[in-house]
Amino acid sequence: MKNLLLTAAGIVFSIAVCAQQTKTYAEKLGWPKGARVIIMHVDDAGMSHESNEGVEKAIGEGVATSTSVMMPCSWVPDFKHYMDKHPGIDAGLHLTLTSEWQNYRWGPLAGKVAVPGLVDKEGALWPNVIAVYFKASADEVDKEIRAQLDRALSMGFVPTHLDSHMGTLFAKPAFLEKYINLGIEKKIPVMLPGGEDLFYRAEAKNATIAQLKKDGKYTEGMTIPEPAELDKARAMGETAWKGGLPVLDDLDNSSYDWVMPDIDKATDKALQKWYTDHYIENFERFSPGLTMVLMHCTQPSPQFKNICNEGQKRKGDLLAMTDPRLKAYLKQKGFILTTWKEVMERRLKAGNE
Repeated sequence: MKNLLLTAAGIVFSIAVCAQQTKTYAEKLGWPKGARVIIMHVDDAGMSHESNEGVEKAIGEGVATSTSVMMPCSWVPDFKHYMDKHPGIDAGLHLTLTSEWQNYRWGPLAGKVAVPGLVDKEGALWPNVIAVYFKASADEVDKEIRAQLDRALSMGFVPTHLDSHMGTLFAKPAFLEKYINLGIEKKIPVMLPGGEDLFYRAEAKNATIAQLKKDGKYTEGMTIPEPAELDKARAMGETAWKGGLPVLDDLDNSSYDWVMPDIDKATDKALQKWYTDHYIENFERFSPGLTMVLMHCTQPSPQFKNICNEGQKRKGDLLAMTDPRLKAYLKQKGFILTTWKEVMERRLKAGNE
């Protein structure tokens, strides 16, 4: 199994294949040339009751097609009960190595003794990715993500895929290798953007320009270098594919960075219009291929503010997903909505292509 994986040196959260690739991964998976195929994915199921309600509504009443569950969190049983009543739901594991909120924390399922490098002074997982990077070993990461998969399987929950909370598993090559090895070993798809990643390239360029402008160093027409890691990743996408796993062409996590003016004062109607407008604008820039769109749909209660201050932001995602205008737009533009379950079924049919 180890011989199957190449070293992941220098690869971080966004992974790209260089332009020599003649087919998108969507085409390799059997979709027609030029198709824009998207997995509309809601993170953070199991984190809170409000998170569960948001996921259930976004998928049950909206255009969202997939979710993933944070196994160390308190509201996992509640969501598992929902899955039992809705067996067709596309649900994976949101592999969780951080516990980012100040007053609502969770610890590792493997236990402190087994993974001391993943635990802070409160006995919880570290609050940020950088702490995991410096404190945890790859073996500890491996033990914890396997413990999270074990809990799911013990509950009778067979995940459709694996992905990474806060992108922590993409922070270090050794972590990434453990993550992909687990997927190949268990034949579970992993979130891995290994196509040309054109959306990310454009977003990275815009972010660099914004920073240069902020620093007073930007000149109109100047050459903006692409992130160096994008040129190092072709082998990783190909290796995952050869290991029997599907691969994404692109990844979009844009909505988390959107800043709506006076969002805390916005009505639901205004919130829905603003977020739907931004999603539509975003989708206009998508290239052909298989893209996973990440969001955090939540139905915030008055108590949700005691977990975090992002209730309105997350509600905006939910209101957009349930907006008939967004559904009509996607249909009009010919976007194809899919799930991880379908993607893996197509990968099995594709064989050794």
